[in-house]
Amino acid sequence: MSNHDFYLWDDELSEREAFLIGKSIAQWGALENEIFVQTLMTFEDKDVALPKAMNNLQFTEILELWKERVVAKAEQEQKNVLAQQYEKILKLKDYRDALVHGMWQWSKNELSKITSVRIRKKEIISVHFAADDLADFSLKLARINFKLRFPGGVEDLAEQRAAEGFYISRLGAALFTGAPIAEDWLKATGITVDDEKED
Repeated sequence: MSNHDFYLWDDELSEREAFLIGKSIAQWGALENEIFVQTLMTFEDKDVALPKAMNNLQFTEILELWKERVVAKAEQEQKNVLAQQYEKILKLKDYRDALVHGMWQWSKNELSKITSVRIRKKEIISVHFAADDLADFSLKLARINFKLRFPGGVEDLAEQRAAEGFYISRLGAALFTGAPIAEDWLKATGITVDDEKED
């Protein structure tokens, strides 16, 4: 190992900004995965060749297939909910692309503001955001993710849980098994494993 391995580039993100960016990227990844899986499940015949969109993983192409094969064929109430999610995803995609593909700069005049700059074809696109914007974005994605999976709302969720017979969250599993990852969740709430042991 050379002496240069001890030097690290500082992204100059606050802990909250880094957390919210990570949360947003995880939410978007879950969204893309759910859209892909729901679309894939519409190809029931194993002998049918999948369309090109399903093979090159270009999300916008898969999203269009999802609209055609899942949304359009859903029952009316679910169709309305899923169509709304489709529109929301389209509106949020540029913001997501700015986070993932942009070159970030922070403002010397307004330290809480970050600007993401990217070039698409011959167009320069700038998106400004602060930590509260990231929190809002992450929450919007979480709501979309829920409605993609349960377009009928909590009734759909309850029905799925009942069909599964039993469900335990990752946090619950970590707490029951004593896995070290549980400490991360507890720290976020201000509780430590030692506090839990005292009760």
